[in-house]
Amino acid sequence: MADELDIFKHLFNRLEVPAKTILLQEGEISRTMFFIEKGCLRTWINNDGVDITTQFFFEGDRISSIESFMTDQPSLYSIESLEPCILKTISQKDFQNVLADLPEIKEEMYKHLFRRFLNSQKIFYSYLKNNPQKRYAELIEEHPHIIQRVPQHYIASYLGVTPVSLSRIRNRR
Repeated sequence: MADELDIFKHLFNRLEVPAKTILLQEGEISRTMFFIEKGCLRTWINNDGVDITTQFFFEGDRISSIESFMTDQPSLYSIESLEPCILKTISQKDFQNVLADLPEIKEEMYKHLFRRFLNSQKIFYSYLKNNPQKRYAELIEEHPHIIQRVPQHYIASYLGVTPVSLSRIRNRR
């Protein structure tokens, strides 16, 4: 997809943001898609004042609240930088024009959405089936870079445990 997007590179803007920058607030309509050149982003929801991390994204990933971006409905989650980031951004309008002009980009987008859907389903079912210790073991096995780069309190939130519980789980390993 990167090669096809080269002809549209004039539509992208470069954005540098420090850590802890909210790029999209839960409840807002997503008007921007982010392509991560450097850094880490997370998605999270607010549950009665407690933020719950739902996913992490790194170099090479693209992210928006895709449901909001494609339907103009309010986003179900926030997007925040965890590290200083260098991002390429494209507006909703420009991206939709790219999709209309290049069917192969549209096909790649569908594949991307399907991969993201499968990943979300995997996370969801793991959360239902597995205890936190098993989810942590899966995280280490499948995504060791998250353990290396993401602060422990976000990992705890992602696993659905307190930082103290995560510390106990880590000590048992």
